[in-house]
Amino acid sequence: MKLSVLDLVPVIEGGSVGEALADAAVLAQCAERAGYHRYWVAEHHGMQGIVGGATAVVLAHVGKATRTIRIGAGGIMLPNHSPLVIAEQFGTLDALFPGRIDLGLGRAPGADQRIVRALRKDVNRSADDFPADVVELQAQFAGDSRVPLQANPGLGARPELWILGSSLFGAQLAALLGLPYAFASHFAPDHLDAALALYRQHFQPSAALDAPYVMAAINVLAADSDDEAALLASSMDQSFVRLRSGNPGRLPPPVPGYRDSLPAPARAMLDHMRQVSAIGSPRTVADRIAAFCERTQADELIVAGATHDPAMRRRSLELTMAAVCDLVD
Repeated sequence: MKLSVLDLVPVIEGGSVGEALADAAVLAQCAERAGYHRYWVAEHHGMQGIVGGATAVVLAHVGKATRTIRIGAGGIMLPNHSPLVIAEQFGTLDALFPGRIDLGLGRAPGADQRIVRALRKDVNRSADDFPADVVELQAQFAGDSRVPLQANPGLGARPELWILGSSLFGAQLAALLGLPYAFASHFAPDHLDAALALYRQHFQPSAALDAPYVMAAINVLAADSDDEAALLASSMDQSFVRLRSGNPGRLPPPVPGYRDSLPAPARAMLDHMRQVSAIGSPRTVADRIAAFCERTQADELIVAGATHDPAMRRRSLELTMAAVCDLVD
């Protein structure tokens, strides 16, 4: 079973952007030592508690700190960018770290229409242009003569392209293009089963991939006991409730009994969003991961999560990998 890591590069309350970036490199080193397959950073903008917006720059920083683990974007929100610019960025990363670069592509802006305007994108273009942008990006890497301006670096680069999704649209596009597919079930679980079935049913083999390949995301936080893990996870819970309440900020410290303190509607919202989770002792985490694998038949899982104390996230990765290896054995 392949396990990978999704990192939002969180800034904790009382911390700084520089510290968050330093912690990202240390987390990737920990993941590499523990045997994780990939380390991905997600693009977000305008959020003071998440600093992965300049995704390619963060990946260059992480790549320099690691040796073997694959590194990539999970993902680049392509409607925010010109395919030419992304080809140049990831062509550069591919030249710096050959054979290690992944490029996951999503069609959401990652925030709201302010992002589109701030990035000076053509406001007449939208997420509906995402399929054409993906094809143009593929053409940039392939050196297709129909591309009016060739990216350099970019020409001949071979990052591993993925389609990301949280609905049926991405599943359909990944199947049509014959690309691997990653589903964001860690925060959008509703269409998981239908999307994976659609992708597998309609997959068309390509030069990139001859059979469907699925990665599913799951919130994972392992600690020595179920109670300790629940306490650590309260930082993530607070952060998400604040985001949905229009009051986002930096990752707060854990609060005992946080979920029980919420009004019923907020608790229901949180429980729904977090339903694809494995939070607890190593045994609990292993059992829930096993059940999720049985449900999805995923080829790979990518674990999401954050802790106010970065050392606890690293400890969680180590406990999780050891528990899963014991389960497989």
